[in-house]
Amino acid sequence: MSASYARASLVTIMVFAAVSLAACSSPIESFTGATASVSKMMSGPTGPARVVPILSASTRKSDTSNGSDGTIRYAQNMISVPPGHKSGSIELPTYGKPDPKNNFVLLSQNELDEDEFKNTLATNISGRVGQNRDVLVFVHGFNTGPEEARNRLAQVMTDGHFGGVGVVFTWPSKGALLAYEADKEHATASRDALEQTLGDIAATPGVGRVHVLAHSMGTWLAMEALRQHAIAGHMGLDGHLGEVMLAAPDIDIDVFRQQMARVGKSAKVSVFASAGDRALGISSKIAGDRLRLGALDIKDEATRSEIEKLGVQIYDITADATGFMHHDTFAEAPTVVAVIGQKIGSTTDVQQQATLDYAPPVPVDTVNRDR
Repeated sequence: MSASYARASLVTIMVFAAVSLAACSSPIESFTGATASVSKMMSGPTGPARVVPILSASTRKSDTSNGSDGTIRYAQNMISVPPGHKSGSIELPTYGKPDPKNNFVLLSQNELDEDEFKNTLATNISGRVGQNRDVLVFVHGFNTGPEEARNRLAQVMTDGHFGGVGVVFTWPSKGALLAYEADKEHATASRDALEQTLGDIAATPGVGRVHVLAHSMGTWLAMEALRQHAIAGHMGLDGHLGEVMLAAPDIDIDVFRQQMARVGKSAKVSVFASAGDRALGISSKIAGDRLRLGALDIKDEATRSEIEKLGVQIYDITADATGFMHHDTFAEAPTVVAVIGQKIGSTTDVQQQATLDYAPPVPVDTVNRDR
């Protein structure tokens, strides 16, 4: 057991201990108990923030390094979402340190080895039923650091009312606008690591569906990992693959066609595309004017028909575009986040014992969180 794991913070211990009560009672009882006990221990006048537990797997050497040595590093993270959070936003300070009353805050991060990662995931799934046994894996895109990726997953889980377990997969993006080619090489080098991580999650005892939400360049990485699983004889993560949601996918159309040929039409793949995505317009230019999947004009019937023949569900989010680049609409537009929430909350055959639609993240007081 690693030393950092043994020195888990008080906040981490309290929250994970409360959540793990799910093994002893029904999910609604355990989450209600966790909410009550944490609020009682740390009451404050401004009301509770939400603490979203997130596991992470990363090919980065560290949070502060954009290098890689081929090792997968694991951690458990506690992300605090402020009480006044607005759907589609990641509230960050303009300057200075983040305040949990107003901002997203990383309350704690504890490193895990591979076995500890698997055991922590199994512990958090144990005792859950229905949709709360599901796992949502988020794979970030180009020019994105680990902090932004963690916050984005916490935001989507909160806004989408996801009651399962969140896992973020980060890779060594340089976090620079002019480092596109370098990021693509790092993403390529992370394919095996993501393939292993998805396989480990799918093999977790009691796990339900394993959903994959990927953004931008991360969609290519996610599809490559799923393609490798299929080639190895583990089509659909051996029956555990849930929704595969590709947001603003930075994938060449011909490449995507080949990926789908391996992944198979049985996979529930969705594409969230915007014809006005400026970031993908730049990517297309870099690729020699090769059109990207996420920038297709879905209103064109021939284009839509070609993609739908692959067994893919298409969402045209052009009208919902946010920001100057129109590239982060999947998470910044409340209407689109709601669609994602509905997709990962729907019942399928693997969920016959479902009894709950949503178990909310555990609240924690924003004033006395260090006491």
